[in-house]
Amino acid sequence: MPLTRRHLLGTLAAAGAFPLTHAADDYPAKPVKLIVPFPPGGGGDILARLVMTRVARELGQPLVVENVGGAGGNVGAANAARAAADGYTLLYGTNGTHAINHALYKSPGFDPLKDFEPVSRFTRIAALVVARPGLPVNNFGELLQLIRSQPGKITFGSAGNGTTSHLAGEILKAQANVDMLHIPYKGGAAAMTDLIGGRVDVMIEVAPNAAPQVRGGRIKGLAVSTARRSASFPELPPVAESGLPNFDVSAWDGLFVPARTPRAIVDKLNAAVRRALADPELVAALAARASEVAPTSPEEFGRFIAAEMERWGGAVRRSGATVD
Repeated sequence: MPLTRRHLLGTLAAAGAFPLTHAADDYPAKPVKLIVPFPPGGGGDILARLVMTRVARELGQPLVVENVGGAGGNVGAANAARAAADGYTLLYGTNGTHAINHALYKSPGFDPLKDFEPVSRFTRIAALVVARPGLPVNNFGELLQLIRSQPGKITFGSAGNGTTSHLAGEILKAQANVDMLHIPYKGGAAAMTDLIGGRVDVMIEVAPNAAPQVRGGRIKGLAVSTARRSASFPELPPVAESGLPNFDVSAWDGLFVPARTPRAIVDKLNAAVRRALADPELVAALAARASEVAPTSPEEFGRFIAAEMERWGGAVRRSGATVD
């Protein structure tokens, strides 16, 4: 190839690559938008704002939060998947959007693995195994004995078909090889009201929702769902120490960007998340909401999501739950 032509092609290639490299070097040069795929004021929205406000300080740019609720988070996630892959539209995702919905909904509108680049997990959120006040059990081992002695008679409430509280119960049933009767409600608050009132026996509910009722003495706390003891509930043993050795269930959340976002931008976001989650004030604020910081590399987060899709998806299929 003549030198002049080779030089011209090299110049053009460099010119084409320069904007991406330059954009990554300067990123972020303007405010960043975070799509929260849930209504404002809910648990997910509160956690997203708590973490990402601190991340925005690390990035040095304002954060604009856009709540796009609907279909269990699918609407907002699908919107984020279609956004420009330039790092200026981020998605707050959870085990619901990225591990449950692909199996629960026939057409969620996005592929959790193909349509997003994982940045980092934020937290793991323990669930509590709780019981109505009059149930004759005081620990998880006694609960397991009661369920086995009355197959199909002990009821467990949930926030609705396909929710974390429902599928945690399905995972418990499968691992313990027991039969409980699922009672779905329209939201966790309604289920908790009936648990307090004694109209349902048991619930496996995320700790931020269950903890106030346990601490107020309105329901019984029997165990935590994570493999290790929770710093927020040191008095409650894990299910894994109480008769079901391999049980380890938790909700989680994290940060995503649209697929094909430049790796340099993903790395900058990951570093900002890690610095934010090392802030003792943020760690304490999250712990007060029963959320344990659990940052990852993008690769670790990707492998974790693939495994969680199998686990939660299996629970969905066993339950027969589906949403059109």
